Amino acid sequence: MTENENVNNQDDALKDTVKPDMENKQEPVDEQPKQEEAAEAKEAKGDNVSEKKSKRFKIRHAQEKALEEEKAKYAELNDKYLRLFSEFDNFRKRTAKEKLDLTATASESVIKDILPVLDDFERALQNMEKNGNEADLQGVTLIFNKLKDTLKKKGLEEIEAMDVEFNTDEHEALTMIPAPEEDKKGKVLDVIQKGYKLNGKVIRFARVVVGN
Repeated sequence: MTENENVNNQDDALKDTVKPDMENKQEPVDEQPKQEEAAEAKEAKGDNVSEKKSKRFKIRHAQEKALEEEKAKYAELNDKYLRLFSEFDNFRKRTAKEKLDLTATASESVIKDILPVLDDFERALQNMEKNGNEADLQGVTLIFNKLKDTLKKKGLEEIEAMDVEFNTDEHEALTMIPAPEEDKKGKVLDVIQKGYKLNGKVIRFARVVVGN
């Protein structure tokens, strides 16, 4: 073997030794882009979660606001309903009372016009009693009592006056005279004209003389 051949063989052997080592040696991988991508993905995911939370918060806030508005509307409508019901109830009661009062005093005007006739009847009976015409007295008395009973059924009642305490709600004092006795002071001594009530309402005051 020549010297040149020996050198070539050594070079080939050296190449075979170095080549596997070069093949086994790997270039270092740059991990920075992957980390940045992971960070960006994580950040994007965090932004999505935050955005979803924000949306849920806005929706919940809108729902709560809508609920408060509905409660306010309900309270307002309920207040209006209660006021309207109260006004209607008062109107119903007032109307019923007015209707009752109207029914009770509907004949007031007619009965007031009849009162002078009652007065004339009483004077006629007094004259008949003085004249002693018993037959005529009984007949007229019967008619008079029938008329009084009919008016009584309609709510007419005579005001008590003789020998009672003077009452300005029922009596009208035409004059005052010295009382014959101490216990007669302030009492009615004489009735000039009878007074009447219709269903508890005075339609004519009793005209009286009062002791002083």
